[in-house]
Amino acid sequence: MTKPKSLLDGIGNQNVTEKYYDDWATNYDITLKKWKYKAPLKAVSVLLNIRKKFDYCLDLACGTGMFGEAIKKQFKNITIDGCDISTHSLKIAKKKQIYRKLYKNSFEKKIYFSHQYDVVSMIGSMTYCKKPKIVFSLVNKYLKKKGFFIFTHRIDLWQKQNFDKLIEEFNKYFSVEYRSRPLNYLPKNRDFSDQVKIRIIVLKKI
Repeated sequence: MTKPKSLLDGIGNQNVTEKYYDDWATNYDITLKKWKYKAPLKAVSVLLNIRKKFDYCLDLACGTGMFGEAIKKQFKNITIDGCDISTHSLKIAKKKQIYRKLYKNSFEKKIYFSHQYDVVSMIGSMTYCKKPKIVFSLVNKYLKKKGFFIFTHRIDLWQKQNFDKLIEEFNKYFSVEYRSRPLNYLPKNRDFSDQVKIRIIVLKKI
């Protein structure tokens, strides 16, 4: 595998991305903490301000379970399912014993469930989404009526991909519940520093 110059450049197709995160999984949590990655904690804080209780969460691109850990600390009785393309990341997430079920699956492919969720999360992974319209359509199917989709996205990519237009296209399915100010993403990573910002977005299913 040819490594990218940095995460800033993106990683590549699904197979390359899968291997990249498989290789990184063991040290992933440690590295992200060193880089002062706070998106999971900030996202959970946003959810707490929206509602004090969620019963079921689907954590898309759950990785090693950083968001899962954060939401479980604040919503003690929540049931969480997760999916990711990295086998090694899922093994680490499973050891944390916070997920009911874990699926090896791309967030751009349908996951078959017998129920719907109060909240669907996608924290730190919209960067790798090649087909956001498909993801939005799938999330709409996963969510209960008046459920919430919380995700983060880099502002530079948001502008490049014209995400405002995308959200407008889905306004018959979702309303914008929350839109954060620009936030630091990986402030202690030399490539990101305080130059690359993200937003936290919450959409509410109509």
